[in-house]
Amino acid sequence: MKKYIVSLLVLSIALSGCEDFLSKVPDNRTILDSKEKIAELLVTAYPEGNYIPFCEAMSDNVEDNPSQSQDVRNTDPYFWRNVNSTAQDTPENYWNSCYTAIAAANHALQAIEREGNFPVYDAQRGEALVARAYAHFMLVALFAKTYKAATAAYYPGIPYVTEPETESLKKYDRHTVEYVYTMIEKDLTDGLPLIDDQSYNTEDADADGVPSYHFTRAAAHAFATRFYLFKRDYNKVIEHANQVFSNTDIAAGLRPWNSTYRGYAMNELITTYTRSTEKANLLLSETLSDWAFTYNTLKYTTGVNTKAAILDYNATQGQYSYWVYYSSVSQVYFVPKFKDHFVRTGTNANTGFTYTVIPLFSAEEVLLNRAEAYTMQNNLSAALDDMNVLVSKRITNYVPEYHNLNAHKLYNFYQESINQEATLLAVLDLRRAEFLHEGLRWFDILRHDLPVEHLIRDGEGIVLSAGDPRRVLQIPAEAISLGGLEPNPR
Repeated sequence: MKKYIVSLLVLSIALSGCEDFLSKVPDNRTILDSKEKIAELLVTAYPEGNYIPFCEAMSDNVEDNPSQSQDVRNTDPYFWRNVNSTAQDTPENYWNSCYTAIAAANHALQAIEREGNFPVYDAQRGEALVARAYAHFMLVALFAKTYKAATAAYYPGIPYVTEPETESLKKYDRHTVEYVYTMIEKDLTDGLPLIDDQSYNTEDADADGVPSYHFTRAAAHAFATRFYLFKRDYNKVIEHANQVFSNTDIAAGLRPWNSTYRGYAMNELITTYTRSTEKANLLLSETLSDWAFTYNTLKYTTGVNTKAAILDYNATQGQYSYWVYYSSVSQVYFVPKFKDHFVRTGTNANTGFTYTVIPLFSAEEVLLNRAEAYTMQNNLSAALDDMNVLVSKRITNYVPEYHNLNAHKLYNFYQESINQEATLLAVLDLRRAEFLHEGLRWFDILRHDLPVEHLIRDGEGIVLSAGDPRRVLQIPAEAISLGGLEPNPR
């Protein structure tokens, strides 16, 4: 909780003025003249906005439900419209939270440079660089065209900010997608070797002494697998995934859905899913968000049709062990993953703020990133091996001889004669089920140019095709008007 309260203070300062659409000095009261103070500042170098609500609403994980719980933050993304709100759980809020995190990282790096860049600061410098790379990556993935080697040099990216802000209303350059990716990779490759898991304060560590809200080596390698998957450098995806899984039993590090989790009641499960002691959680984030309150009540979320498509039928011919609940009030289906948190800020019990802990990186994502990389390299045997590790923890009454995926089973299920294509479909389906309600399906849609169809109750469906400019989030209005940034086409 200490981490979150400090971060809330920083966020409120950084977003207090209309000119502050990119960054603000995180804490004017503190002189950053020690390793401990810099480390404390880096607690705030992680975005505290939540991208999941609008990413889920834009994806094919959702449909038009009978629920009357309508909210512009959910409705506009469902119709792929610009969200004209700066409230929590909106794209503009997430944009601001990313640049607030970047500002904290830049002030830490400036302080380290001012102190002489001595090796004693290496761990803090490494964390700051990787955190800066991560926030920029999430921005370029959402607010710019998806990276493709042939076109990345021609499309605008997002401002890559490497220095603390010293002037109001500064004009920024979006650069190109290629430039932003180059800068991300430099920060990532410079920072990752410097990260020292032992450097984090024990107050930010779980019961095993492993920091859960910081970029550890494993979390940084996990981020690298996602970055290189977008960059289509599949050798690098595999290389970094191997670092996460080195000398470990991969299956033992996955969420035990078909064993321990199946015995939990809903409250136990939502408490466990984002707990820091859950081995699968490589990096967690406390976000100013009411997602835990709303994801099972909103009108445009998972319903009877999407639940069936995602969870009821799969190529293993077995039954998924995910706990699926049905809300008779909102008439939506949901997998209980998020615990609602409320912090009271006054004497009134209803005065305060909500937050939701979300997993930024997990062992499951790393495994499926590697499976996808193997698939894209046409190393289908290795891809199937990775997928079957996950299957062994996901299918009720799992029997390897019957449930494991193979080329014949994938052909029968997908009716796709090209083995590589069938394997890719299987990877994407496993990812879609695994990360339901976590926003990652939208990134798969972007990466593979998948079309999205949204059904409208008592009306015709609407389709977001590959190449539609609405697949790229609009640059916030304030960044356009005050920062001089070029808007994305519509």
